[in-house]
Amino acid sequence: MSSTTHIDQRPANHRSVPPTTALALAYRVVLAQLTSRGRIVALTALALVSTVAGFALGQADADLEAGVRLISGLGFAVVIPVVSLVFGGAAIGDLREDKTLVYLWLRPMDRWPIVVGAFLAAVTLTAPITLIPVIAAAVLAGSGGGLVAATVIAGLVAVVAYCAVFTLLGVALRRFIVWGLAYVLIWEGFIALGGAGVARFAIRKYTRSIIVDRTGIDLNLADFSQTTGIVVPLVAAAVALAVASWQLARQDID
Repeated sequence: MSSTTHIDQRPANHRSVPPTTALALAYRVVLAQLTSRGRIVALTALALVSTVAGFALGQADADLEAGVRLISGLGFAVVIPVVSLVFGGAAIGDLREDKTLVYLWLRPMDRWPIVVGAFLAAVTLTAPITLIPVIAAAVLAGSGGGLVAATVIAGLVAVVAYCAVFTLLGVALRRFIVWGLAYVLIWEGFIALGGAGVARFAIRKYTRSIIVDRTGIDLNLADFSQTTGIVVPLVAAAVALAVASWQLARQDID
């Protein structure tokens, strides 16, 4: 990396921008960067597949188990993680690729507000695009209020956890989409099914546990209590953001 220039040579006490101001600036810059019409239309169309499926299930008078399997198998296995990956990974990754990150990097401020601001921007876009269609699917499936409540709780936890983890991927890796899809499709989809040990590193295990706890319908990869299902992913999100902030502070910007 001989062409890389290390920009951040100033001591910490020279960083004069207050953290709240830095966070707000990063949030605005990243939100504007992520708000692409094509990206939003494509991801909204993906999320609406779950709504259409929920409507079809409701018209067929399916039972609660069918509704739970639809929401967990489509909403929480595809829609929420994939949309979170696109926005969370791109929150920092896109800024680095098009050199916009230098705009924030040269300002006298800490690095963690950049990461947190980017994460919040990703959540701002991911939450409505995913949760509204998936919750609508739970309602339209006609499986009862238990599934709707479970979808709301697990959905919020999933969006926060996935966006944080994929923000870290966007900071640490250039090809964050490839690695993120490998995590979602291979690790969570196949490897985590192989044993309780590896499953503990699958966000899907915790969100499914919330759904099982609220509905009573048994699912594979879902044997934690609701409390564990909520607390562990949120702690993991905080750790991911802390690691991403540390990693960003150590990076050189081209």
